[in-house]
Order: sequence, then structure tokens, then C-alpha cells
Amino acid sequence: MKTDIILAGVGGQGILSIAAVIGEAALEDGLYMKQSEVHGMSQRGGDVQSHLRIGDKPVASDLIPLGNADIIVSLEPMEALRYLPYLKKDGWIVTNSKPFENIPNYPEMEKLMDEYEHLPNKIILNVEQLAKDLGAPRSGNVVLLGAASPYIGVDFSKLENGIRRIFGRKGEEIVALNLKALRAGKDHA
Repeated sequence: MKTDIILAGVGGQGILSIAAVIGEAALEDGLYMKQSEVHGMSQRGGDVQSHLRIGDKPVASDLIPLGNADIIVSLEPMEALRYLPYLKKDGWIVTNSKPFENIPNYPEMEKLMDEYEHLPNKIILNVEQLAKDLGAPRSGNVVLLGAASPYIGVDFSKLENGIRRIFGRKGEEIVALNLKALRAGKDHA
């Protein structure tokens, strides 16, 4: 078993939090994992991405080669497209439909969505709206993680435990909201 995951988004969207949850879950599941991340401009709304490589055998490198990603999980639709060269032909994209327009020449949404039309395996959902509907407006990243959970290669209960460990210091109410968001994303996808 091996799963190569690219997490992508914009600074402040919670990419590194979901990377931490997946990492916790993988380790609890007895899996090997390597991760690399780039978040240098994240404070200014810049690109944030993380490569996660999970497997039942030791992982040699933390970087995913072109054409090898099993899944791209993105909180921003343009950022998901940026990493398409990394996706396997039968790989999955799970992305937020709502853009984070952080540049003046952000592409038209219709053009972005046209790029997704030819992709065979995709889930596109408005995670911000789903999170608001749950009463957890800051949990869009966890909704997205829930939507991606069937393709990550880690037991769902371990993802729930990862939520408990990562968000536990923020209190039981935050943990409960994030668990609700995780389940809603899975159910919606």
C-alpha cells in the first residue's frame, strides 16, 4: 500500500492543519510517512503546498515525482490545477469550488471549471458553504479532508483521532465541530 498526496492552497486556509491530521492518522495506523511543505509566503496569501507520502513500507523520499500523485487535495481551485502534472492518469482531485482571489488577474471561474471537465476523477464542492451550514465556518479545510478521506489510504477512524489530537488543545467544542465537518465532507462527497 502506498498513497502519494499533494495538499495545495493559499496561506491561512488550513493546509498544514490537514497535513498534520493525516500525518497523525497515518502514524496511528502503523504506516510510514514522509512530508515536505512549502509555506514561505503563506502569511501574505501565497501558495502553500505539502507532499505527503504514506505507505506500509519505508518511504525513501518526501517529494512526489511528476505523474505519481494518487490525489490532489486543494482548498483553492486554481492551486489544484497548478499541480496537475503530478497527478496519475487515474488519480483523484478533491477541490474547493470557491476561489481565493489573491491576484489581480485571477482567471475567470468558468475557464477554471472548464479545465476540470476532462478530468475523470474529481470532487468539487464549496467547502466554505458546507462548513457555514454546519455552524463551523472555520472548518472548510476539514470538510475537504472528509471529502478526500476515501482516497487517502488511512482508516477514517484514525482521521477522527487525528482531529482529536491536533485540535484537542483548542477545547472539546472545537474538536466536536471539526469531527462534524470531517463526517459532513465524507457524506457529501
